[in-house]
Amino acid sequence: MGNLCTYGSIAQQINHAKASRAVGTAIGSNPVAFLIPCHRVIQASGVFGGYMWGPTRKTAIIGWEAAKMDVMV
Repeated sequence: MGNLCTYGSIAQQINHAKASRAVGTAIGSNPVAFLIPCHRVIQASGVFGGYMWGPTRKTAIIGWEAAKMDVMV
């Protein structure tokens, strides 16, 4: 919970370093976006980017998880 990564880092992990756009497309088509934590994938610039239910909800989920992590520490 709470760990963020970039589309590019996922592309590197699957040995397709230049496929960050394809990773973004695949993540964007995820029909169960909260159960599979695609909300934790952000752009390399640090911008949260798109989300199936909008960037406001993505920001809220990331913030909620960060708050939970602070409580757990």
